[in-house]
Amino acid sequence: MRKFWSGSFRRRLFWAFLAAAMVPLLLCAGSLLQIFRLRLNDAARTEAQAHLNSALYAVETAYDGFVRAAERLAGEDVVTAALAGSQEDSAQVYNSLFQAVQEVRSYARVDLYDGQGRCRYSTQAAPAERTLPVNWGVLRAARQAGGLRFVACEDVNAQGEPLLQGAAPLYGPEGGLDGYLVVSLYQSGLRQLVAGKYGVQNSLLVVDRFWQPVYCDQPSQAAARAARLRQHLLAGGDLETAEEDFICTAAQQPDTGLYLILQRPQVFNRNTLDLLYTVSLGCAALGVLICVGLSWKLSRQMFRPIQHLHSAIQAVGQNDLNVRVQLDQDDELGELAKRFDGMVAALKHNQEQLVENQRELNQAQIRMLQAQLNPHFLCNTLDTMKWISKINQVPQVAVMSTDLADILRFCISPEEFVPLRREAEILQRYMEIQHIRMSGAISFRLDLPEELADCLTPKMILQPLVENAVLHGVDGAEHGEIWVRARETGGKLQIQVLDNGRGLPEELLGPYACRDRELSRGHLGLYNVDTILIKYYGKGFGLYLENRTDGPGAVVTATLPIRREEKAQC
Repeated sequence: MRKFWSGSFRRRLFWAFLAAAMVPLLLCAGSLLQIFRLRLNDAARTEAQAHLNSALYAVETAYDGFVRAAERLAGEDVVTAALAGSQEDSAQVYNSLFQAVQEVRSYARVDLYDGQGRCRYSTQAAPAERTLPVNWGVLRAARQAGGLRFVACEDVNAQGEPLLQGAAPLYGPEGGLDGYLVVSLYQSGLRQLVAGKYGVQNSLLVVDRFWQPVYCDQPSQAAARAARLRQHLLAGGDLETAEEDFICTAAQQPDTGLYLILQRPQVFNRNTLDLLYTVSLGCAALGVLICVGLSWKLSRQMFRPIQHLHSAIQAVGQNDLNVRVQLDQDDELGELAKRFDGMVAALKHNQEQLVENQRELNQAQIRMLQAQLNPHFLCNTLDTMKWISKINQVPQVAVMSTDLADILRFCISPEEFVPLRREAEILQRYMEIQHIRMSGAISFRLDLPEELADCLTPKMILQPLVENAVLHGVDGAEHGEIWVRARETGGKLQIQVLDNGRGLPEELLGPYACRDRELSRGHLGLYNVDTILIKYYGKGFGLYLENRTDGPGAVVTATLPIRREEKAQC
């Protein structure tokens, strides 16, 4: 499995898309199919129960009608007297009989039997010579029960015989048994009683308390169905699974002891289930094909840009910076391709710029190596001039050559940072040369506190500031004065160069960093020093130019952090 998932990205993408599409589809389809079956079964079960209750209500209504008829006839003295053997008017007896059984005689035959079991009166045609045994059967059951009692016939298929008989004893005014009210239900009567109550597609089976068949809407199948149901129940089964193509629902009418069994067709029989499964499998197969096609297309659409990017990255890894990923897409992958092309173009430009910078650096190193001989040669020459001037007693030339040699040695030394004390010594050498050159027309004063003498500063930052004061500050003055002082302010080192010259123009006042190189022509030394300070220490440092408030002249202030010599860092 790990080997499979560590294979092609496109294959993993395809199977991921396919699983993401198929798993929810199959789960939803299976769930919907199961829910559909359950809902249809519940609806069919509820409908069957409603039909069964309707048929049961019809039977209960008929039973209540029989009970009321028996109660009415038991209170008719004419009826009980006629059954007891009195010579009563038959018309009155029939009138009382028909009025008592008016609500039930449309679907049942009602007979009056005397105490010896002979049929005396009937709601049907004139009774033939009919008798019922009083010591067994329905008359005995009614007498023992003391009320209306129903008994099923032994053979439901017997022609001309009732399916169900019920009898109720009729007692006279003195409490003696005068006769019986006998109710007979035939096939046609039971069909009329329950007609339209249990649905068109359903089948109704009525059995007695011993599960012997009483009625079936298909009489020829009554005995066989009752036998199958009885055997299934005796085997421990339930009614719903008793028939393969039917679902049975039963209810008992407690007064008669009859069971009404409603047989309804299965919502999904074998043929319907086969058709449903066939359609479902066909839809699933079609869904699989659609999902496979969409997954293949989506994986291909997503993989192709990634494949192009992968190939381009490999080409860049082989230093081919001319490669480009050109995708005609406006989505995130197209934006990624554009960014990649821009990155490769920038990388190519930087590489070309790096090559050019390296070439210039090599040339600069060559020029520097070629120029290394010149300062040493100049220093040696100046040293020779010093001794020749001393021999020839020209002290000014000796001083100037000595000072110039010290300045040159300081310039070509490898140190980038020097103590402020050393920077002040070189500045004094420079001012000695200027003093000789200007025949003493300029004076110089240095104010360096001892606690700041070991502070580290970039090499050669004071000389350009003082030179600017000499060239632009005190130039042309009758007696120029230049004053350099150092102080600590707010944890920072400030070095100020003051002169008594003509001052600075308005456009040069303020922080020097706001001016570019073109505006600083003529003040190249200030520009270089300010640039050095900002490069080393950041934008919070540099030069600040202003005019003196205590007299004529200008003040150039260099601000840098305090870094002491012994700590090598401020």
